[in-house]
Amino acid sequence: MLEIELEARRGGFAFQVGCRLAAEWTVVFGPSGSGKSTLLRLLAGLDRDRPGATTSGRVVFDGEVLTDTGRGLWVRPGVRRSALVTQQPALFPHLSVIANVGFGLRHLDRTVRAERVAEMLELVGATELASRHPRQLSGGQAQRIALARALAPAPKLLLLDEPFSALDGAASDALLDGLQSWLRQNRVQAVMATHDVSDALAIGAEALLLRQGRMAALGPAREVLEPERNRLVERLESH
Repeated sequence: MLEIELEARRGGFAFQVGCRLAAEWTVVFGPSGSGKSTLLRLLAGLDRDRPGATTSGRVVFDGEVLTDTGRGLWVRPGVRRSALVTQQPALFPHLSVIANVGFGLRHLDRTVRAERVAEMLELVGATELASRHPRQLSGGQAQRIALARALAPAPKLLLLDEPFSALDGAASDALLDGLQSWLRQNRVQAVMATHDVSDALAIGAEALLLRQGRMAALGPAREVLEPERNRLVERLESH
């Protein structure tokens, strides 16, 4: 379970969210500028020192305090492993795909590391890309490798910020199906920001709806996002 009580200001943007996320998958939904990326970056312990930014609050994951600004505590490596995957893959350009995915596994025996890398590449459908370098990858391929790299160290909390934006609908759906099964088997909680209503409906997620930096609704995606789905259908039918 992820317990969140956070307030933040980024220039003229004010953000305030308090909630408990208990589902395996939570999809954070809302228009551009609603605070989706802000929430995920705060959960990952990022942006707190940016000029003009102020942040306060508390984050608890499975009973363990990750962030408590009153105590000067932020997410720290080794406290509870989490991983953030964004739209920008940010792969190491000088390393091969294999080396990128295995970057966080240097503590493992070479054979075990190779097996884990192979497993992650198979999971994201990128086995044939193993020997390539980032400059040889398409945008969608790079996003797959970034996801494999994030999963390789076996995080317990996976944060996804529009991670499949460069994939077409069919490819995104297939990747989500495999990822959902893997996360369930490994007991990993996922929080994913998206603009795509179908993502939330396809995986039967809980949905957190944000508007102007505030929580507008939280509950089963089919209930919370029904008005959004209907609005999208009406827009398509009008063209």
